Amino acid sequence: MDLNQWSEENVEFMFEEIKRKLRMATGGSIKASNVKAEAYEDLKDLYDMVASKDRFSISEIDAITTELGKIRKG
Repeated sequence: MDLNQWSEENVEFMFEEIKRKLRMATGGSIKASNVKAEAYEDLKDLYDMVASKDRFSISEIDAITTELGKIRKG
């Protein structure tokens, strides 16, 4: 899977991995169709950061979910 290219499949994969790493119970409002190609790089950066860490503070989780909201609305 080449995550450097926008596709709905890649967006879904990254959202699912972020939710899994953050142990987010809900994320139903996050859908690949909500992410425009222009926001893909931001999502990829966020995904890379989340994938590189094993633990997250409450403030980090809050910041990540805020960014996910911005990406989704973008």
